[in-house]
Amino acid sequence: MLEYIKSEVAASAQTKEKILNDTAFLEKIASVIKASVAVYKAGNKILIAGNGGSAADAQHFAAELVGRYGFDRPSLPALALTTDTSNLTAIGNDYGYDYVFSRQLEGMGVTGDLFIGISTSGNSVNILNAFASAKEKGITTVALSGRDGGKMAEVADHTLIVPSDATPRIQESHLLIEHMICDAIEKEMFGDGVGV
Repeated sequence: MLEYIKSEVAASAQTKEKILNDTAFLEKIASVIKASVAVYKAGNKILIAGNGGSAADAQHFAAELVGRYGFDRPSLPALALTTDTSNLTAIGNDYGYDYVFSRQLEGMGVTGDLFIGISTSGNSVNILNAFASAKEKGITTVALSGRDGGKMAEVADHTLIVPSDATPRIQESHLLIEHMICDAIEKEMFGDGVGV
């Protein structure tokens, strides 16, 4: 059992080490941080969506922004589009599951907002439809994926593709990236800036 546990920790560490040693990837994370800070400085909001474990990530991410990440400060506007069961079921029933996020973006997103779509494969149809709605409204888009980035890599303004084919490794790295974004936004907006 200990060898199994060690191998899992090592696999997670190896994926993060790939990220650490990829300057281009780190620069992409910095670009997403800059875009996020710019959205907040302009008085706009961040909208986030994903399916399954990525839905939980979206909720966690939004909660860190609305609540707090590292220290007490004013709340930041963020919304996980995965949390409203009435919207999800009404839109799913009337339009189909492929439109549960795009319809919400149409109703709640405004020009200048930021949409973060999370999909380990990069091919979730409902996330791709959300990117299309975001583009129509002038909303900046960020794809958070793994593997080869999927179709999201072709349509997002910013693409962060975790260098792994293993869903658990991708999700663990997504959480790390989300935490870095929250931390940097918080510090840049409210003190101890990170030089965005």
